[in-house]
Amino acid sequence: MTTPPAGYRFVDAKDRQEEFFDVDRMAFGMTSEPEVDAVVPVTLDWDRTLAVEDARGRFAGVHASFPFTMPVPGAAVRTSGLTWVGVRPDHRRRGLLQAMISAHFERSLSRGEPVSALFAAEAGIYGRFGYGSAADDVRLTLDRGAALRDVAGSSDLTLRLDPLDPAVHGDVVDAVHREAGRGRPGWITRDTEVLRARHLVDPPAWRRGGEPLRIVTVSAPAADAAGATGTRTPAGEGEVRGYALFRRTERWEHGRAGSTVTIRELAAVDAAAAHRLWSFLLDLDLTVTVETAMLAVDDALTHLLVDPRSTTTRLQDNVWVRLLDLPAALSARRYAAPLDLVLDVTDDRLPANAGTWRLRTTTSDAGAHVAEVERTSAPADVSVGVRELGAAYLGGRSLAAMQPAGLAVEHTPGALVAATAAFRWPLAPVCSWGW
Repeated sequence: MTTPPAGYRFVDAKDRQEEFFDVDRMAFGMTSEPEVDAVVPVTLDWDRTLAVEDARGRFAGVHASFPFTMPVPGAAVRTSGLTWVGVRPDHRRRGLLQAMISAHFERSLSRGEPVSALFAAEAGIYGRFGYGSAADDVRLTLDRGAALRDVAGSSDLTLRLDPLDPAVHGDVVDAVHREAGRGRPGWITRDTEVLRARHLVDPPAWRRGGEPLRIVTVSAPAADAAGATGTRTPAGEGEVRGYALFRRTERWEHGRAGSTVTIRELAAVDAAAAHRLWSFLLDLDLTVTVETAMLAVDDALTHLLVDPRSTTTRLQDNVWVRLLDLPAALSARRYAAPLDLVLDVTDDRLPANAGTWRLRTTTSDAGAHVAEVERTSAPADVSVGVRELGAAYLGGRSLAAMQPAGLAVEHTPGALVAATAAFRWPLAPVCSWGW
């Protein structure tokens, strides 16, 4: 069992919650806002929190995790979502983060979670612990009136705009979000009431001068109500096919309107719903720009834009993945092509993952290939670090592209091309919300 550095000890945090939060406020430079704290629910599972206490009995570092089920290519895997990691500024550089990450690995493995995932506050930190950047997202800034390609059926959908009411819209948002991400690796759903509630809160302090959150939904005609999500709008129209949560921030300059539309989340179950939502958001009166939420790099909007050069695009790392139990993790996902590969894996922090492994696909399941992973003494076809395997795990990174950077070494000609073809997936991975 991991032990923290001398003079520190691990302690349960559940009975000292305010101390837990205070460490993160110090680590991230945040302040407590009573009007926000009063309405924003705490999402932590306190049985999955852990603190490091110093010799004086004060918390010096904290971390927690969520019990997620993360979609992976062709399947899903139990995943420990690392969160709320912080060390007091006056206790940095003493090995506390290393001890907490090691404890997180051990606790996750003891719960049968072969994968860990996170959103990195600082991208330079977690690679040294074996997390690989497994997905990107794009955030677009568009001018009002940006032209879209036509999509059949878009104009037939019913559109409704309302103030967001979590009691009314919560089930709709959850159902459509689940369906919209079906089959997309990384698309973690909000599986507890508190996570769903947290996503829809809107305290005034978060609005930065904007209006309260609004929701626009698009629905099929009532006669076509039987469909994918089984949800209806509050007014009883047909099945809801998509929604967007957004706000406008009013601005005027020299007598001319210059308001911005800021989208918190948009989810659509088909092309017609996506087109109808974007058409509405890109043509709101008195607005000049639209700022999207984080989107998959292959999101429908990127294909619908007539002139993609007219947008300002920001690419950013999305979810990071760490393989904790390598054979369990690699055998949990499916592969896009047959593969018989011997991997020589390095993992300095979890030695049980290190060494040579044979990954061999056996049967085909709906066009995807099931793999067995076992120890072998056979010579390696490819040498790679566990960080790079984590980056490739969701199907969004090319192992072959890592070779010119020296991050993957090919011993058998053609092995990296074959591995890349098998690991890649038709849909780009993304998680649409951060935890």
